[in-house]
Amino acid sequence: MGVGKSTVGRVLAERLGTTFRDTDTDIVETAGKEISEIFIDEGEPHFRELERQAVATAIAGHPGVLALGGGAILDPGTRALLTGLPVVFLEMGVAEAVKRTGLDAPRPLLAVNPRQRWRELMEQRRPLYTEVARAVVTTEGRTPDEVADAVMDALELKKA
Repeated sequence: MGVGKSTVGRVLAERLGTTFRDTDTDIVETAGKEISEIFIDEGEPHFRELERQAVATAIAGHPGVLALGGGAILDPGTRALLTGLPVVFLEMGVAEAVKRTGLDAPRPLLAVNPRQRWRELMEQRRPLYTEVARAVVTTEGRTPDEVADAVMDALELKKA
């Protein structure tokens, strides 16, 4: 959360001369409401199902750069779909995450004790991220352009 997936993804897509897609945006468009509202109205399990569907659809039909929501990796089927693809795990520390996401941002999973909850989520998710990632790139202290450079170097990609 707040690592810059969408921002860096757009920069990468532009550099590679391709399109960008964000599955969180797909979910909002499909559901007709914000993610925080889905969590409140229908609950996390419903959101995760929408997320599974959005990711599977995007992986199957989108040839460009794709940003996945931070929890998409929790689904074993999603991890299987990502196997062998040029996946990059963008990482940062808790202090930077809090600075970027803010304590009052509409992020349902960080509603109570955001610092502790963020740490818990990362402890749970980090092994899953690294399981499917071809590269791990830190975003701390870097601009989106610098992160995009690091991603391109890590994946040995050439600019369009």
